[in-house]
Amino acid sequence: MAWFQPSFESFFTDLKKNNNRDWFLANKNRYEENVKKPFEEFVAQMIERMQAYDPECRIQPKDAIFRIYRDVRFSKDKTPYKTQVSAIIGRGGRKEMAVAGMYLELGEKHARVYGGVYQPNKEQLHAIRQEILYNTQGFKSLVNDNEFKKYFGEIRGEKNKRLPSEFVEIQEEQPLIANKQFYYYSDLDPSEIIGDTLIDEMFRRYEASARMRQFLHAPLND
Repeated sequence: MAWFQPSFESFFTDLKKNNNRDWFLANKNRYEENVKKPFEEFVAQMIERMQAYDPECRIQPKDAIFRIYRDVRFSKDKTPYKTQVSAIIGRGGRKEMAVAGMYLELGEKHARVYGGVYQPNKEQLHAIRQEILYNTQGFKSLVNDNEFKKYFGEIRGEKNKRLPSEFVEIQEEQPLIANKQFYYYSDLDPSEIIGDTLIDEMFRRYEASARMRQFLHAPLND
């Protein structure tokens, strides 16, 4: 089934041109009917599908979905609304930013899924780097895996300019050890948004990253 109609994308087309409170309030019914409600139903189906991979994923859509309101306190961009909807499909929902099962975004001609580790704390980052240090060749094989590269291309993230001494020697062989984040993403064809294979396509990517996800998450569970 198709979860979204063309009216889903057209709302965001218009929002980009009118990103202000007055317009949003005047069009809130459009948002509720064409965006919020179908997205909640979509996320419910994503959670149900995720339970086949992780039975501990027992969250509700409200636990997974991010608000459409932007936090503009520390941003030069003061537009009040996001131009996409987003959610984390995983056992911790949106409250678990370090180890997300799957982070997804949908908007006007925009469909993207993320995986990996986005905001590790100091201890989690050190644990991942130790895993890379102890199994450098294994990590390299995952980075170069054909299925992973097909969908995600590469591991992304900001880097530290200075590393703890134990990781300096391996940095030349494996520069990714300097990362502060270890995430990856894949863009879907925009036509998938109003198609009936959107969930299948997202989980195809989830499966393609299974071994990488296991490598990055394993040291966080020790």
